[in-house]
Amino acid sequence: MTKRSWGFIVGGLLVALLLAGVVSSFASPHPDGLDSSLRDGCTFDAEDNITGGNCPAEAAKDHELADLPLADYGVKGIDNEYLSTGLSGVVGVLLTFAVGGGLFWLVRRRPTRAGAGATRAGAGPTRVGSGAGAPTEPVG
Repeated sequence: MTKRSWGFIVGGLLVALLLAGVVSSFASPHPDGLDSSLRDGCTFDAEDNITGGNCPAEAAKDHELADLPLADYGVKGIDNEYLSTGLSGVVGVLLTFAVGGGLFWLVRRRPTRAGAGATRAGAGPTRVGSGAGAPTEPVG
């Protein structure tokens, strides 16, 4: 990999870490479109508990992964909401980068062994001529 490629990868990683660690704290606290549509028909109190009405959100429950350390866009055990959200974003970026980098490393091109009898595609004899209808006689 060239020096320029490494600079691009490190620069992209730094931008992603900055966005995940800092900008994520400024995301809207209001429900997104899916949450908003599930809440239609119900009334809520100041602590966001359902106080009346009839809506699909009444059937909501915690998922199986709700007890994990990075559930709900935060880090369990950190009381500062901004720090918790930013830290979970940074951990998510680093985990994603590690998994993606590992997968790319596994599927990378590896040099072939020249002495193992394996030939590269197209490594046969050089042919004379070019274009349609040109003779294709081996040289040497």
